[in-house]
Formats: sequence, C-alpha cells, structure tokens
Amino acid sequence: MRCSPLHLWCISVVVFLSVTRTLAADPYVFFDWTVSYLTASPLGTRQQVIGINGQFPGPILNVTTNWNVVMNVKNNLDEPLLLTWNGIQQRKNSWQDGVLGTNCPIPAGWNWTYEFQVKDQIGSFFYFPSTNFQRASGGYGRIIVNNRDIIPVPFARPDGDVTLFISDWYTKSHKKLRKDVEGKNGLGPPDGIVINGFGPFPYTRELAKNAIPFGIINVEPGKTYRFRVHNSGIATSLNFRIQNHNLLLVETEGSYTVQQNYTNMDIHVGQSFSFLVTMDQSGSNDYYIVASPRFVTSVKASGVAILRYSSSQGPALGPLPDPPVELDTFFSMNQARSIRLNLSAGAARPNPQGSFKYGQITVTDVYVIVNRPPEMIEGRLRATLNGISYIPPSTPLKLAQQYNISGVYKLDFPKRPMNRHPRVDTSVINGTFKGFVEIIFQNSDTTVKSYHLDGYAFFVVGMDFGLWTENSRSTYNKGDAVARSTTQTISPHGIWAKKYT
Repeated sequence: MRCSPLHLWCISVVVFLSVTRTLAADPYVFFDWTVSYLTASPLGTRQQVIGINGQFPGPILNVTTNWNVVMNVKNNLDEPLLLTWNGIQQRKNSWQDGVLGTNCPIPAGWNWTYEFQVKDQIGSFFYFPSTNFQRASGGYGRIIVNNRDIIPVPFARPDGDVTLFISDWYTKSHKKLRKDVEGKNGLGPPDGIVINGFGPFPYTRELAKNAIPFGIINVEPGKTYRFRVHNSGIATSLNFRIQNHNLLLVETEGSYTVQQNYTNMDIHVGQSFSFLVTMDQSGSNDYYIVASPRFVTSVKASGVAILRYSSSQGPALGPLPDPPVELDTFFSMNQARSIRLNLSAGAARPNPQGSFKYGQITVTDVYVIVNRPPEMIEGRLRATLNGISYIPPSTPLKLAQQYNISGVYKLDFPKRPMNRHPRVDTSVINGTFKGFVEIIFQNSDTTVKSYHLDGYAFFVVGMDFGLWTENSRSTYNKGDAVARSTTQTISPHGIWAKKYT
C-alpha cells in the first residue's frame, strides 16, 4: 500500500479506440496512451521533452457531458509519473484524480488505467503530469467537454476550433530545474515563451538569426473560430492577444461567461479561456498571435505565432500589438473582476447557470491562507502556507483514510497563520462533509501565485489589494461571480476569496 518515494511525471501518445453506447447508461470511451521522451527544439536548442503517443503537445481528450473515460496509460519514462485532469470535477470519487494525495505514481515501465466520469460539466481544460516539475518538459494536452445535444451552447456554432498552449519554457531539463528549486538556486527566469511547443516567429533581427520553427494557424476570411487558450507553464503569467482582432470571451474552465470583447487577456498559470475570434480583417497579410510575460522583466522574448488568412499575400506587418503596462497590477485585477458568469445560459444541465444561489449559502468553515516567499527549511528552499511546507507521504492520503492507517497525515492545518517557525509536515485541512468553505488567499510574496483546487470548481467572489479583514466581505460579488478551478493572487497582498462545497 506504499508508493515509491520518488514521484515524477510524463505522458505520451493517445489512441482513441471506441465509443460504447447503451440505452440505459452514459457512453464509455476508451483510450490507450503511451508516455515517452521525444527530442524537440522549442527555442532552437535540442532537448528532451515529454510526449504522448509521439505528440508534443499531447493528443486531445474530446468527450461530452456525463461520458465515462477509461484510459490506459503506459509509462515509458525513466521515472514514475502521475497524470492529472486539470478542471475535471471528480464528483463523489477522487480516486482517479492523478495527484499524490489520491494515487501512487505509475512506475517506469508500468501501466495504469484511469476510470472517471465527466459528470455534470462542460468546458475547456487540459491534462498534465502533476509531480516533480515534469510539466516543465511537456506532457500536457487539451481536454474538451462538449454540451449534450439537448442543451444549446449560448453562441452560434463556430466555423472552427483552435487550441493554443502558451507557456514559459526552460532549456534545462525538468530534472535539473527540480534540483535547482530544491536547492538554493531557485527557479530563475524562463529562457522564453512557446506557443503549442514552438518558439517565436522572428519578429526581430536577433531572433531571425536563430531560425527557430514557429507555429502557424490557418484560417478563412469572414469565418469565426473558437480559440481555447491554456497557460500550461509552471511559473509565468502571460498576456494573450491577436494583432487587430478582438477576443470575445465566452467560457472559462467550464463556466459560460457574459460575452465581452477584450483586446488582450492576462492568463495565469493553469488557467483556461475560450474566445470567439472573427476573421474580419482584409487578410492581405499575416497577423501576430502573441503571448508575453507579465510582471517580470527578465524574459528574453515573447511567444509569437502567426495567424494566416487563406488570402494572405505577405508577412505580418509592424511591431507586435501593445501589451498592458508591464507591472500594472491594477489593470490585471480589474480585468479579472470584469469576468462574470452568464446566469441565463445552460451548461451541463438544462437549468441556467444562475440557478444555484451561491451568495445565499451558509459558510461552515473559513480559512485565511497566507503564502510567504520561499525560505530555507531543513536544508531546502521551500514555500509555505500558514507556516507549513507540505510533504507528501509515501502512502496516499486516500488509502490511509480508506484503510484507517494511522500516522500518515495530521488533520491540523491551521485556519489562520500561526506565530511559530515554519516547518515541514503532512498537514491536512479537516473539512466538513457537504459543508461550504470560504478561503482567503493572502499573497505575501513578490510574485503572482496560482491556486488550483483539484476535483472542484469554486466561485471567485472577491479580490483586492492590501490585507483582508472581516469588512472585506462587504465587497464580495454574491450574484454572478465566475466558477472556475484555478485562480491567481496578485502581489503585493492580492486577495482572492472563494466559496465552494
């Protein structure tokens, strides 16, 4: 019942086998995935990346609400791996979540079959290896959960569907990065930004010297495409934009949004957005697709791909479209505040998204969770939450709970920061079954942090600068806050409060 103490991740190759339908039950879909190393040159330097069935990024998992997924994963890496399904709600059953709390890693040379249902949800998500920095080498791919036929999508059917993975990228291997982070060196700035695993279009003379392959998205004039954009990186918030084209936001991480046009969007690590983009320009030349770093000044170049109309007669012209002011955290926070839930649209169920009155629930537990800058604890550079740096046990938490194994973890995670020296521990929140929890994340670091809640969606009801107080609740959005699985805290002292079951 114990797992190897070495936990690493990687994935590769997905083959769709079949769809089985019955009149009485929801359909089953079957996949075979093989995870392995590939050789690629995202930034012009040949290096080892993690692929799935020979693809980098990995293949698509395209399913419909309530379908059952049976996925056999073969680990051809030289280290253990876990695959997690970012944003998929593991309703009533977290055994297939693909993180160290619920699963033992798949040993090198072994296989494991995941079985889960995409119950009562729709939207755009992605999967990735969940442990030990393997995501820094790839192993990620897209997940699309479609509406059932009986539930209309709240916009006209697009003429095409485009997925973009925007990501910080390092030429160091994930193993070297892991050693740097665990030691005294820290992560350091990335070497560049990639889009779908490709380096930047040579928009400067310096880049043109390197002859790095870049991505091209081919489109037809006058058509409208759904762009699903995921920040699959490990540390860097990115601003996404397309030269001379508006981004009509329609969905984020399983929630249909109020439809608003943006010229650019800050997308933080782990987040996913869907935009409708209409090809309404002359199309006589190409256009830039840009992902540029936010709140850092040390990244060498932006990620740049090309949007190419079938009528294009020449390259993209002019400079890259302007980003927001680099360190303007107020812009980013106000933009995030503007994203609202479409209360009248149906999603996984026929009833409108606004049917659940989250603002009227009774909160059973409140946690104020404060992160601090990484510090040396027991000889390693560690991050902490409320003064605790979590260490995963060799026995997953779910197994220890199921079989009443004592001494594996402690149900003592503090509800507020405690006045004591930071420590390493396996400290777990003691939740209330069917309860509603309010969590306030207080960012005491100098960089943006992303928080993801595996297997759940939560309502982001408040955000502000400064220290949270009880009076901050008067500013909460209790009507149309968006429900999602990943949110950010902007430094200094960015506040994000959430409620979820």
